[in-house]
Amino acid sequence: MKIIVTGSKGQLGRSIQEISSQYPDFAFVFTDIEELDICDSVQVDKFFVVEKPFAVVNCAAYTAVDKAEKEQILAKKINSEAVVNLVNECKKTGAKLIHISTDYLFDGNKSTPYHEKDIVRPQSIYGITKLEGETAILRAEIKSIIIRTSWLYSAFGNNFVKTMIRLGQERDQLGIVSDQVGTPTYAGDLAKVILDILQMGAKDSKRFVPGIYHFSNEGVASWYDFTKAIFEIHQVINCKVNPIDTASYPTPASRPAYSVLNKSKIKTTFAIEIPYWRDSLKLCLNKLKEDANK
Repeated sequence: MKIIVTGSKGQLGRSIQEISSQYPDFAFVFTDIEELDICDSVQVDKFFVVEKPFAVVNCAAYTAVDKAEKEQILAKKINSEAVVNLVNECKKTGAKLIHISTDYLFDGNKSTPYHEKDIVRPQSIYGITKLEGETAILRAEIKSIIIRTSWLYSAFGNNFVKTMIRLGQERDQLGIVSDQVGTPTYAGDLAKVILDILQMGAKDSKRFVPGIYHFSNEGVASWYDFTKAIFEIHQVINCKVNPIDTASYPTPASRPAYSVLNKSKIKTTFAIEIPYWRDSLKLCLNKLKEDANK
C-alpha cells in the first residue's frame, strides 16, 4: 500500500521518514516541492495517476505565522488552494487523506481545553488560510482525517526548542511570553499516531474513522514554562529566563492566548495513549545531543 507524504522535508515529514521502516506494510513516497508541487493541479493529477496511493498525509503548509500577514497570497496558495488539489485527486481515486491543521483556528478566549466542535475564529492570516483548507476537505466528503495540533517541535529543522537552545547559549538572560498557554507537541509522537491510524485503516477500513481530531502532548504550559523546561532538562545552559506579557513582545500576527486542545476524541477513537509534554521534550533533547556528538 502506497502512502504519499507531502512536505517531507519539514519537521513532521522528517519525523515520519524516521519511523517509516517500522511500518513494512506501506511503501512511502516522500515528496517536497522538488518532487511534487501541490500548488500545481496538473502535476498533482499526473502524480496520482502514476503512484495510485492508498493514502496521502499532507504535512505541507505555509507556517511562517508572522510573514503570512504580508505574504497572504502565498499562504493562501499553500494552505488552501493546494489542499483543494489534493482533495480533488483523493475524490477521484478514493485515496484517504490525513491533513495536519492548527490550534491557530481558535481565538484563544476560552479557559478550558478546546473540543473539535468548538467555534473556530482565527485571528491571523495563517489561521484563516488553514481554516480554508479544512473547509475544502470537509465539503468534499472524502475519507479524510484532519488533525489539529499545537506548538510543534522536533530534532529537525527550525523550531522553538532549537532556537531557545541557541539563544540560551548566546545570552545571559531572555524574556519569554508567559501569558500564552497551550501544549508543546513533539513531532515524533504525532508521526507515530498518524502512521498507527493508517495501519489500523489498512487492516480494517472501519477503523479509519473520518473527522476532525485534536492532538498535542498531555499537559499545559506557557512559552515561559516551555523555555524553563528546555534549559532545566538540557542542563548545560546557564541563562536566566524572565516572564513577560504578550504586550511587551508585539508580533505582526495575533496568537491565541489559550489554545490547549482536548484530546479525548482521538484517544477514544483510536485507543492511543499520549505522552506528557516534558517526557517527550526529554526524548527530543537527548536526540539533539546524540546528533551533536555524531
